Amino acid sequence: MIRLITLAVVTVAIMAQAGCGEKAQTATERKVDTKIWSGTDNAFAASGWKTGDQAAWEEQMRNRAQAQNDYTRVK
Repeated sequence: MIRLITLAVVTVAIMAQAGCGEKAQTATERKVDTKIWSGTDNAFAASGWKTGDQAAWEEQMRNRAQAQNDYTRVK
């Protein structure tokens, strides 16, 4: 019985020590050095979007937001 209690105390002590060793998780601010609509030229860009065109970027964002609107999808 004493062995079981000792094992439980040691287990709790080890778990407490593991919790103290965690690194702090802080949110960092996003660093922006280019305009958001300038984007990148990669395969993951949306098909109707033109790189560097602010109006096209805003239109694409409106279309994406509208596609997530459940009220427009209900028939």
